Amino acid sequence: MSFDVLIRGGMVCDGTGRPPEAADIAVADGRIVAIGRPDGAAATVIDATGLTVAPGFIDIHSHSDYTLLVDPRAASAIAQGVTLEVIGNCGFGCGPIGDPRLAGTAIYGFDHSIELSWRSMGGYLERLEAARPAVNVMTLVPNGQLRLATVGLADRAATADELAGMRTLIREGLAEGAIGFSIGLEYPAEVGCSEAELIALAREAGRAGGLYATHTRKRAEGAAEAVEEAIRTARAAEVKLQVSHLIPRTGDDESRRCIDAIEAARVRGQDIAFDMHTRLYGTTMLSTLLPPWTLEDGVAGLRRHLADDAARSRIKTFASIISSVGDWDKVVLLDLPGRPDVSRRSFGEIGRERRRDPHDCALDILADEAETLHRPMVILHTYTESGQKLAFTHPLCMPGSDATDLAPDGPLAGKVFHGAYTWAAWFWRAMVREWRLLKPEVAVNRLTGLPASILGLSDRGVIRVGARADLAVFDAATFGERGTTFEPNQFAVGMRHVIVNGALALANGKQTGVRAGEVLRRQGPAVVT
Repeated sequence: MSFDVLIRGGMVCDGTGRPPEAADIAVADGRIVAIGRPDGAAATVIDATGLTVAPGFIDIHSHSDYTLLVDPRAASAIAQGVTLEVIGNCGFGCGPIGDPRLAGTAIYGFDHSIELSWRSMGGYLERLEAARPAVNVMTLVPNGQLRLATVGLADRAATADELAGMRTLIREGLAEGAIGFSIGLEYPAEVGCSEAELIALAREAGRAGGLYATHTRKRAEGAAEAVEEAIRTARAAEVKLQVSHLIPRTGDDESRRCIDAIEAARVRGQDIAFDMHTRLYGTTMLSTLLPPWTLEDGVAGLRRHLADDAARSRIKTFASIISSVGDWDKVVLLDLPGRPDVSRRSFGEIGRERRRDPHDCALDILADEAETLHRPMVILHTYTESGQKLAFTHPLCMPGSDATDLAPDGPLAGKVFHGAYTWAAWFWRAMVREWRLLKPEVAVNRLTGLPASILGLSDRGVIRVGARADLAVFDAATFGERGTTFEPNQFAVGMRHVIVNGALALANGKQTGVRAGEVLRRQGPAVVT
């Protein structure tokens, strides 16, 4: 036989959790056609002696909706063996678009470099296909965009007419290829959501056989009760539930209560799992400090509010994802161009230096950045190593980047989103090699087979004859991250070859520039791949 690619001499972790076995793998026409000792010639032969061969890694919680349009190479992901990403998480995403002037507030990485010229989810997916991403992509319908398109910036539950409009939009998005529905109830556009409207919207995803991914209403005090709300909502809506970055910011006791709630729901028969990012801190935009009403009159209106003492006092009562941390020494501003005086410093430190309330110091920066409002990013030092171990040793947990794809050169050079370059590499290095908490075959399953089953994919996330040829070949003894808190944009090491739909995206540790990813759409109860 003649093959496109033949991988020889590797130890195969097939994604199912079975122990690795020595085998060769042959690829032709984008699929795995033989496993074992295939007899035939190949256009490309990869010597995998001493290396692990696994299905390509699946990032179940990505925010690359916009950055894949800006730079579709997905360089930070390919370098870690990622071949598929799920976008549209946390209620953030690129479709449907109602008012383009508001839509950017619910898009991570939005910088106006690409005009939001589409309106429907289908229009966005067509634009994404035209960009030819290097990775495969699936999307959820983000609740933040549903709200902005109907309710706007109002901080309240939707009216009956508004809810009807959102239900129409989510049905359209699902019909056009989205695989489910996501929410981000800590974010300004969604804080007014009622449980009743969430049930109504999640029910639409359930009827389509889709997924309901939830960033819960509270991830600090009251986190377990918020997980219970998500479980209750999914049960009423009869939909599969994925709890996003489950571990809360309030310590291990609350984390165990969250996990207990999920396990109890599983015992009752609910289809439920969860994910967690691989950082000891959260990352978000500083602008999440602002309640929706501050954005109603654009840049001029925002500056007017921030210059008014009474308006500032009202802003500071808003229970944001940042203020809920409760300690400004744990809120650190990342590199802000032209502002070395505040970059890489906590707002507690900045406030003490300036003899000013740290909250006001943060609002001062937002006033200065009113025209580039979503540029300032912060990290929230709120997680523990013990909390990560608790999550990642649980059989229902899989890792996710919770980040945007980036590249050290090109249009995204200089952009930062922690986790982009490190998430899968960190997971392997920490969980398999250093902490020794997961066997290699189990860790591979959490990165491949488990998320594939959650997503309803039968021919990805596993190495078997007939499966799509998404493959990662890496050195298990060295695969790990190099990115740090303040120097995050460094490629992972140890990944040797990455194949996406049968094409080499990474060869001998170097990116080839080949972009063979596909946009995977749901049609009815199955995902068309």
